[in-house]
Amino acid sequence: MHTKGKTSARDMTVGNILLLLIQFSVPMIIGNLFQMMYNTVDSLVVGNFVGKEALAAVGATTMIINMLVFFFNGVSTGAGVVISRYFGAREDDSLHVAVETTIFVTFVCGVLFTVIGIWMVDPMLRFMATPDDVMPAAREYLTIYFAGISGLLVYNMGSGILRAVGDTRRPLLFLIFTSVVNAILDLVFVIVFHAGVAGVAWATIIAQFLSAGMILVLLSRTGEVYRLTWRDLRCDRIVLRQIFMIGLPAGVQSVITAFSNVFVQSYVNFFGSACMAGWSCYNKLDTFIMLPMQSVAMAATTFVGQNIGAGREDRVNRGTVESLLLAVGITAVIAALLFAFAGPVTGIFTSDADVIRFGVLFLRANVFFMLFNCVNHTLAGALRGRGDSTGPMVIMLLNFVAVRQVYLFVVTRFISNTELLVGVSYPVGWVACCIVEVTYFYLRWGRKRQELA
Repeated sequence: MHTKGKTSARDMTVGNILLLLIQFSVPMIIGNLFQMMYNTVDSLVVGNFVGKEALAAVGATTMIINMLVFFFNGVSTGAGVVISRYFGAREDDSLHVAVETTIFVTFVCGVLFTVIGIWMVDPMLRFMATPDDVMPAAREYLTIYFAGISGLLVYNMGSGILRAVGDTRRPLLFLIFTSVVNAILDLVFVIVFHAGVAGVAWATIIAQFLSAGMILVLLSRTGEVYRLTWRDLRCDRIVLRQIFMIGLPAGVQSVITAFSNVFVQSYVNFFGSACMAGWSCYNKLDTFIMLPMQSVAMAATTFVGQNIGAGREDRVNRGTVESLLLAVGITAVIAALLFAFAGPVTGIFTSDADVIRFGVLFLRANVFFMLFNCVNHTLAGALRGRGDSTGPMVIMLLNFVAVRQVYLFVVTRFISNTELLVGVSYPVGWVACCIVEVTYFYLRWGRKRQELA
């Protein structure tokens, strides 16, 4: 039965919708910010204490890392939807089975992703046309990172379980602590031990294993209904099927999108290490501005999942609209600030004038188009909460991958191969996706409303 009294879980089937979304999203935004700081701090340290080649190496590896991590995050989204529905429906026994199955799958994925990640390092770096002066450092960073990727997977899945029941506070506290540990270790390994790119990679995986250990201890010792019982660890086929029905399309979409971004990176690599480093700086800031929309999208997924489980269709629709308005409002403010202070913000990562010039170019060209991406992610989150993961997958793949790659091919070969035209390939996909997804969502919602009437 659900625990009465003081609890860290949050029931989103009752209460003020906007307040619930904000209470869920704010810790998520802060938590995602600190998680982003893992790789960002790596870039800051190597950019300021090693050199632009090292900065380019860390930046060039981001897309490769994302291919595996995003796939797993898609799977964790499926697990979160299943758990949130059981929580909303008060089906505690099913919730217990879902938690044990989720953790079991995470351990298996940790082994697979370590092997696959290390194996794909050299082929992917060569595929991306990584310059010779960047290749050794990029190879070293990726190999160490994938050797310890299990820590990241366990933390992400464990925190996903907590988010599914409305608890975003404790994952945030763990992330803040381990992010500080990562930053300290980065400086120690690079400045004191002169370990270079390898040092920041080791710092990252040590911190990630620490966060994984903390989340497992919490899940094992909690008195809530989602407690992890090690002797009950299993792989329930029914629950696994539910998880993959929702999570697999999301994971596949994320992997193919990340793979498409590897193609974008290869176009950027054509312009040399300064442009690569500038693109790396832009991507760090791009990730920052995406934090609110991703957090609100996750809030929408959990909110919709819990209310679908409770049969509260009226709250599902209102929550979707308020999630969208919240994401757009927050992102608009951040976009304006980043546009106004593009130079100083880019200069945080490096003092190299050429790198800053490229970073400012990419940032100012793209930042306001992020408002279209708010719509994409928030609506996709709401659809996944309903159990519809295939629709967002198809829409995002067609636009983030196909449209973007066609644009790059046509522009670079038949119009002009310039840094700016390559850099705006991201918003081309965002705008196209927004048009299609709004249409799809409206038609789906309209049919549901007619059914209710």
